[in-house]
Amino acid sequence: MFKRFRRLRMHPNIRALVQETKLSTDDLIYPLFARPGKNQKIEVASMPGVFQMSIDVLIDECKSLESLGIKAIMLFGIPETKDSIGSDALCEHGIIASALKEIKKACPNLYVITDLCFCEYTDHGHCGILDLEHESVNNDATLEILAKQALIHAKSGADMIAPSGMMDGTIAALREALDKNGFENLPIMSYSTKFASAYYGPFRDVAESAPSFGDRRSYQMDPANRREAIAESVEDELQGADILMVKPALAYLDIVREIKNSTSLPLCVYNVSGEYAMLKAASSAGVIDYERVMMETMVGFKRAGADMIITYHAKEVAKILMK
Repeated sequence: MFKRFRRLRMHPNIRALVQETKLSTDDLIYPLFARPGKNQKIEVASMPGVFQMSIDVLIDECKSLESLGIKAIMLFGIPETKDSIGSDALCEHGIIASALKEIKKACPNLYVITDLCFCEYTDHGHCGILDLEHESVNNDATLEILAKQALIHAKSGADMIAPSGMMDGTIAALREALDKNGFENLPIMSYSTKFASAYYGPFRDVAESAPSFGDRRSYQMDPANRREAIAESVEDELQGADILMVKPALAYLDIVREIKNSTSLPLCVYNVSGEYAMLKAASSAGVIDYERVMMETMVGFKRAGADMIITYHAKEVAKILMK
C-alpha cells in the first residue's frame, strides 16, 4: 500500500522517465585561457587538466570541444605585459581581441562569451583603475574603460560579454555603450552575485590575477549576505542584464534558488576553480568516486535553479553524457 515511491524506482527506464532534473552538454560552458606565443600549452599546477594556451593551440581545443557537443566557451586572456590600467584589454590587437577573431574564423558556430574585467591585465591585480586614497577601485572611472573594453570585444566577434568586476552601474553603462554603437543585439551575462570568496585561489594562478595588495572585499560581496545577494541580481536585471550569475556555486545553492525565484532571467552558476581543485585533490587521494561526485554536483546546480553551468569539468561531463 505504501510503496508508491519504490514502485517508481525499481527499473532504470522508469527512473529515467520520472527524473525531474536533466543535465546535457547544452548546459555547459567551458572556460579557456588565451596567452601570447605559439605552440604554448602550460598546465596550471593547482588545477590539473586546465591550461594556458596560445591562440593556435586554443583553436585546436575549441574544435575538440565542439566534437564533444560543447557549444559555448568563456574566454579569458593573459597579456604579455600588464600596467596600471590594463592597456592590453583596451587594444584592438590585445590578447582577447586577437583570440576572438581567430576562434570565430576557425569555429564560427562556437558561442564565445568573453570575460570583461581588468584583473588579468593590471599590474596590481585589481579589477579597474585604482582609487589610491581608499585602497580600492575607482568605480566610475572603471565604468568608462569597461565600456571601451566591451566595444573592442563586440567588434572582434564576441557573441556575449560577461562583466565580472562588480562595479556598481556596470550593466547600465555597458548596455548604453553597446546600444549607441550598433550592438543592441549583443547580450550581457552579468556576474550579478559574485562573492569575495576563498574558492577563487587556483583561478588566480591560471589567470595570473592575484591582487598585489589588499583584497577585493570593497567591491565583491560578503559571503554572509543573503538579502544583498538577491538585491544585486534583481538590480542587474533592472539595468538590462540578459543573464544573471551566482559565483561561486557550490557553497551558495541557497542563493541560486532564491535568485531563481526572484527574477525572470536565465541563471548561470560558475563552478569555480577551488571547487574543481578540491574534487581533483579528493580523487587523487582516493577518497571519492570522482565521476559520480562530479556528476552529482552538476545535477545539484541544475536542481537548485541553474540554467547553465560554467565549469572546468565540462569536457569530462560531456564524455560521460556521450556514453
